[in-house]
Amino acid sequence: MASPLIQLTRSSAAPETGRVEANAVPFERKPSWLKVKAPGGGNYARLKTLMRDLNLHTVCEEARCPNIGECWEHKAATFMILGDVCTRNCAYCAVSHGTPAPFDPVEPVRLAEAVAQLGLQHVVITSVDRDDLPNGGAEAFAGCITEIKQRLPGSSVEVLIPDFKGSERALQIVMDARPDILNHNLETVERMYRLARPGGRYPRALELLAKARRMVPDGLTKSGIIVGMGEEWDELLVAMRDLRRSDVNILTLGQYLRPSEGHLPIARYYTPDEFNELRRIGLAMGFDHVEASPLTRSSYHAWEQVDQAKAMRALS
Repeated sequence: MASPLIQLTRSSAAPETGRVEANAVPFERKPSWLKVKAPGGGNYARLKTLMRDLNLHTVCEEARCPNIGECWEHKAATFMILGDVCTRNCAYCAVSHGTPAPFDPVEPVRLAEAVAQLGLQHVVITSVDRDDLPNGGAEAFAGCITEIKQRLPGSSVEVLIPDFKGSERALQIVMDARPDILNHNLETVERMYRLARPGGRYPRALELLAKARRMVPDGLTKSGIIVGMGEEWDELLVAMRDLRRSDVNILTLGQYLRPSEGHLPIARYYTPDEFNELRRIGLAMGFDHVEASPLTRSSYHAWEQVDQAKAMRALS
């Protein structure tokens, strides 16, 4: 049986931060602000059919994203390359873990064909971790960027990459292809890494983002944190500051939603007011853009973030 979720009450100890604390009163339903409409509509159906016809995967489906209906109706999807089986087993992630299929060198061409058929203006590409490959699949990311820009020169391309085990060579392969946004998610605070992300390393994630900035100083970098896995408010602010020290431009903050009973339990739900406060704090720290809401995921409203972040940098 699933662990009961936690009823939240306002803390009187830290009213200036909008922080909440948990008591022992369980509740059975998600808060009202986490309810979304079931996916449907013409663009959703067309995109789903196209994915199957071209044998492509999306993280929208594999990670059971709650925003799939909204994003697919905007003809925005996060393509997941290098298969749908991950070599790591993070405690919060719904993507399957095991032995991946062999590397497919033609996948970048098939993905670019899908992007061209949809006429996408902003494309997000991510992957499972492929620690079995020499460069972690960096060549596939570079190939996708190149193929898409050849077919749709006006489109922007965002890549959400794994940490490549800290390989500078793998990161350079991706950056040489000049993605418009280089994204690597920090995911959680440093204390939670051993539990939630045992295959990752907190300092390694921060260093990857800093290296990406040094490699392409005029590019945009992005990272995301999912909250509610057990972190403290002050730890969350430290993680946000660490990302700014790595010169990250765009930050996303969203609520952790437990994929199954076998995954890490939800420690608590953050309220919309708390996310608004985190957005305010993030902007005050110097991020060019902060997307923060209960349903925010790495690619949520990604099609709007490029221009907004560039405009903020131009003003600074």
